[in-house]
Amino acid sequence: MQLVADTCLTKQTNALKKRAFLFAKFYSSVLTFVLLFDTISVMEKQTKKLSAKTKVSFALGDVFGGGSFNIINFMYPAYAALTLGLGASLAGIIVLISKIWDAITDPIMGQISDRTSSRMGKRRIYILIASPLVLVGMLLLFFPWSAESTALRFVLALLSYMFFSAVQTMVMIPYYSLSSEISADYSERSNANTLRLAFSVFSSIICVAVPNLIVNAIGQPNGYIVMSLCFGTLFMLVLLCTALFAKEQVITPKSNEKFSFKQFLKPLKNKSFREYMAMHVCASITMATMSSIFFFYVMYVVKSGNTLANGGAGDGLGTLAAGVMFVMQIFALPFYLKMINKKGKAFTYRFGAIWWIVVALYLLALPANMPDSQNWLIFVICGVFGFGVSGAVLVPHTMIGDVNDACQLQFGERIEGAVSGLLNFANKVCQAIGVGLVLNLLELVGGFINPDPGQLVASQPQSAQTILTLFMALTPLVVMTFGIVISFRYKITKQKQNEILQFNQKYNQAQNKECLQNEKQNLLDSL
Repeated sequence: MQLVADTCLTKQTNALKKRAFLFAKFYSSVLTFVLLFDTISVMEKQTKKLSAKTKVSFALGDVFGGGSFNIINFMYPAYAALTLGLGASLAGIIVLISKIWDAITDPIMGQISDRTSSRMGKRRIYILIASPLVLVGMLLLFFPWSAESTALRFVLALLSYMFFSAVQTMVMIPYYSLSSEISADYSERSNANTLRLAFSVFSSIICVAVPNLIVNAIGQPNGYIVMSLCFGTLFMLVLLCTALFAKEQVITPKSNEKFSFKQFLKPLKNKSFREYMAMHVCASITMATMSSIFFFYVMYVVKSGNTLANGGAGDGLGTLAAGVMFVMQIFALPFYLKMINKKGKAFTYRFGAIWWIVVALYLLALPANMPDSQNWLIFVICGVFGFGVSGAVLVPHTMIGDVNDACQLQFGERIEGAVSGLLNFANKVCQAIGVGLVLNLLELVGGFINPDPGQLVASQPQSAQTILTLFMALTPLVVMTFGIVISFRYKITKQKQNEILQFNQKYNQAQNKECLQNEKQNLLDSL
């Protein structure tokens, strides 16, 4: 009897071992395939022209960048203030604290990326690792916490936001660096980043309109869970495509400098980076501030009607108007790409910024509580808005590769991770200040004060409507004017970038680098 039992046990053990062996073999085969595919990509002859597969795979990454940015900026302030019942002030504090958290994670991620050496390069390996975490982060970010205590709901919402911010950093810092390494050629890099922006804007259209439709169709709280699951899955899949197929052409060795806060600030020593960062931050803070209150503005100023506290989803006009704005951004991209090739990036930035300012000022003359028969006017304004925004937002995305070349010229090495980390940090901090300022002002003047979750929110007081109108109309004038002034100082043209690229190649190959110092200094002085 014992012998039979032992025999059965032995058979079960062997069966388990066999299954474990087969699973291990299958898993190792999958890993081998991924690494083999990447090795083949490395062995492919690097050409000046990027393949369509590489461009599309690279651009897909900003489906997450643009999509998540707009889901959060358009939807989260209203969701936290109204649906979670935290009020505008606590919603603004969540955003602000998360940016302080970014002050820790952004420089760490940038320097880790620069110091990485793997079969998948310095950037794509982290996008691959972070892709499933994006799904988890989205679920937590819009989880309808139902604790009775406002303080507990605040803490849970804050921790969820911080987790998503950390995952976003893990993806976007390497991705920003990849945008300058995708090609060494000025035109190819501009084309790839223009396609990337087109994907970003298209994703923005979907992520402004569809989430609200899902929430409205299913209802609360399950609507937010389904919405975050759908978009979290979408973001995970596109990031996997970028990680596996967007093979960079510019291969750089890992940085050997010690990890330090000083290294994080190193790009600030470069004049072109400082100018680029200022222009990028101006466009980013303007877009973030206006998008965070856009639904509030449409619901409580343009229409002045009651709406359910459902995170801004109660008024379809705002959703459609935002969609029109993003569609126009896509249609405007070819126009701005031609302008970049003919007039340069700084000129194109100024053109878009001035257009943006002029259209925004028109909002001061727009009457409040417009009748439904005049809804068409909102669509026209948003379409014209989108045309200007497209130029001011497009240009900084096409500049980052040129700025990284300028940093290599000055420092003698590629520091894309540090550049991306510092840029992302500056963007997030400035966005938090802008969004936090307007949300706290709204509550200070008596608007959006801690409503109960799910209650009917009445039209806001005149003081809150005035704040909404002033921020929508004057933010571009105040912020983008500074960006326009800075753009006149930016000197990297197509010809200048070619000179920098040729010198960097010559400098890397030179045996005696001292003899090139005068030429290097003259080139730096010209910037």
